[in-house]
Amino acid sequence: MSGPDKSEGLDASRIDVRIDGRLIVDGVDCSVAPGTFSALIGPNGAGKSTLLRVLAAVERPESGSVEFAGNELFSLPRRQRARVVSFVEQDSSTELSLTVRDVVALGRTPHQGLFSDANASDDAIVAKAIEAAEVGLLADRDVTTLSGGERQRVMLAKALAQAPQLLLLDEPSNHLDIAAQLSVLGLLGTLARSGVTVLAALHDLNLATAYCDHVIVLQGGRVFAAGATSAVLTPELLSEVYGVRATVLQHPQTGRPLVAFSPFE
Repeated sequence: MSGPDKSEGLDASRIDVRIDGRLIVDGVDCSVAPGTFSALIGPNGAGKSTLLRVLAAVERPESGSVEFAGNELFSLPRRQRARVVSFVEQDSSTELSLTVRDVVALGRTPHQGLFSDANASDDAIVAKAIEAAEVGLLADRDVTTLSGGERQRVMLAKALAQAPQLLLLDEPSNHLDIAAQLSVLGLLGTLARSGVTVLAALHDLNLATAYCDHVIVLQGGRVFAAGATSAVLTPELLSEVYGVRATVLQHPQTGRPLVAFSPFE
């Protein structure tokens, strides 16, 4: 049986991004198969956040193209693109005095007419997103009063309310405690199994190994390696990319890779 046609998923080609004259993303080619959960990893300053903004068509690159399901994302009208792609930025929030439910409901805007109000279907999708992101107890709270971790989950709920085909996230476990991290990553895995294509920048390599079957490794704005998590995350790669000594073990319960670190002496 042949593998999935990458034209059905996310496909970026020759992406260059300069900031203040410095090349931050340098000729990046990468792809994510449809209906998978992949991790974008690399050390600080590797270009992960910048690349994600380009893949979400939030920031236009100096050169290159980004396609999803065979459509060039930058060529799609903004409202149509927002029906396809949802992006949760690191530390994303709003300073408007809105309830959590109102913020999540903003995710339905691309699916509504310019002068139409939310209908029962929209309300049901918003309620489901609030439940999935586990922010039901916060629904009537003013979003500006929430902690960083609570806001992070609210913005995830808003992204879910968009009902995207492609979900991009920049450090979705940021500000979250361990239980919440596992819950969010588990939710993203469930979304991928339902057909959503998910790509998340992750700082914690053991979250990537536990939940993602595919990784893209950035170093110095370039793709250093990409492929199956178990094949890519070797001690040799981790030493070269992160400058650490690592041992890759097997998790005693899940059988997935587990990375243990130790400093160089």
